[in-house]
Amino acid sequence: MSTVLSLRTVGFRNLADAETAAPGKDIFLVGENGQGKTNFLEALYFCSYASSFRGVRDSELVRSGEKDCAVSLKSDSVLHSDIAVTCKAGKKTVLIDGKKIEDRKELLSACPAIVFCHEDMEFVSGSPERRRWFFDQSLSLYDPLYVDDLRRYKQVLKTRNALLKDGGNLSLLDAIDPQLAQYGLLLMEKRSQAAEKFSFVFEPLFREVTGIDGVVVRYAPSWKEPSLEALVGLLAQRREGDLFHALTLSGPHRDRYLFSRKGLDFSGRASTGQRRLLALLLRVSQAQRFSEMTGQRPVLLLDDVLLELDGEKRKRFLENMPSYDQAFFTFLPGEPYQAYRKPDTVVYTVEGGALTPA
Repeated sequence: MSTVLSLRTVGFRNLADAETAAPGKDIFLVGENGQGKTNFLEALYFCSYASSFRGVRDSELVRSGEKDCAVSLKSDSVLHSDIAVTCKAGKKTVLIDGKKIEDRKELLSACPAIVFCHEDMEFVSGSPERRRWFFDQSLSLYDPLYVDDLRRYKQVLKTRNALLKDGGNLSLLDAIDPQLAQYGLLLMEKRSQAAEKFSFVFEPLFREVTGIDGVVVRYAPSWKEPSLEALVGLLAQRREGDLFHALTLSGPHRDRYLFSRKGLDFSGRASTGQRRLLALLLRVSQAQRFSEMTGQRPVLLLDDVLLELDGEKRKRFLENMPSYDQAFFTFLPGEPYQAYRKPDTVVYTVEGGALTPA
């Protein structure tokens, strides 16, 4: 069990410099747009990943007129009770229980969080890169070794692209291609297994909420060859084209994930509402897979997730939410949030970056 006890923010976006208690399983943040609700969720997420779920640079998190920002979180985790992330003079520092960490992957087990936000639509309608990012994150949450596998592949890829850009030293390319193939095979094996198991969770969930059956997640690797020798041969065969473009044109960095139904692409044919549910249920599946693999339940951060759903879809979504020890929801004042309130729900009014108990 790991829940947030309090969050302190200093110089972070428009949020007041204050410490906010989180004494409950369900925390509702209610306020008009632009008042700081999403910024508060972003600060929580920043403590979990030392990055923003909005994909912005750290400098954009610093409040206008300030030079630095800091967020710190206290939790009831038996492993790690305090997390602090500071951005000062363009440098980021992460402390867990007062000890500086050198590798951000250590944060993944400190206070794992799953965010539901409007940007998740990019996993459905956006570029293949955004889908890879989502599934890479899903794997990284329960397999820290995958983070190392991905880093090694990207480092070798970077070196190979530099060689291609310089005109290609053939002897160096001959030496580096087996490394790229070796690390790429590791990623492909883990991605293939993870996509199959992810789809096993996602398909019945999507059917339950939408009534549409047979929507599955399919992994489509860039490389089809199953062995190291075959991949090294493929890279040699395609080297002339890579040299012409000064870029490695194939490999796991070009992998795709597809949402299909009866062998046809589903996301491209789906309505806006169906794509929105697809994005939401990807996050539900991500949280469920994390719990299955680790035995832990993540903190859920839900940013206006019910706003665009009709009453029946809201009901089904709430009924199929993943198990959690704590969840933070944002609502506009006009939404029927009181209908979702439980006896122990904590409600904050958010205005001008300040959170006030309702």
